[in-house]
Amino acid sequence: MSATAVIRKNPAATAALLIAAAGAATILGAYFFEYVLRLAPCPLCLEQRIPYYVAIPLALVVAIAALRGTPRPLVVGGLGLLAVAMLIGAGLGVFHAGVEWKFWEGPRDCSGPITNFGNAGSLLEQMQNTSVVRCDEAAWRFLGLSLAGYNVLISLALAAVALWGILASKAK
Repeated sequence: MSATAVIRKNPAATAALLIAAAGAATILGAYFFEYVLRLAPCPLCLEQRIPYYVAIPLALVVAIAALRGTPRPLVVGGLGLLAVAMLIGAGLGVFHAGVEWKFWEGPRDCSGPITNFGNAGSLLEQMQNTSVVRCDEAAWRFLGLSLAGYNVLISLALAAVALWGILASKAK
C-alpha cells in the first residue's frame, strides 16, 4: 500500500503521527542547542517545551486510537486537544519573541536590570553563585528569527496538521 493510500485511509492517525514525530524532532533540536551547542535555555525557553511534553505522548495515544478504530468523536477530540496545545505553544513563543525584541517586558527573574543581590557583605559570593540566562536576549538567530520565533512557526504548523487531521477524517 502506498503512503498516499495510507494517508487517505486514516488521515487522523497520519496527522497524529506527524505531530508526534515533528514534536519529538523539535524537542531533540532544543536539546541539541542546549547540550551540544551549550546554549543554556532561559525560563521562557523551558516553558515553551511544556506543550511538546504534553503533545508528543497525546499524539501517540491519538494515533493508536485512530488506528484501532476508536469512535471518531474521541479521535477528533484528541486532535482538537493537540491543536490547542500547539496554539498555546505558539502563544508562548510569540510572548518570548516579543520579550527578545523588547516589544514588552518579560519576567523579572530573567529580563530587565539585575539589582537585588542582598547585603553588600555577601555580594561577591552571591554574584559567583548566580547564573542568569536572559530571556530578553536571543542566544541564536537565523534569518532574523530566534529559537522562540521558530517555535512559533513549528507550533502553528503542528496546530494546522491537527486541524487537517480533523477535517480530512470528517471527509472520509
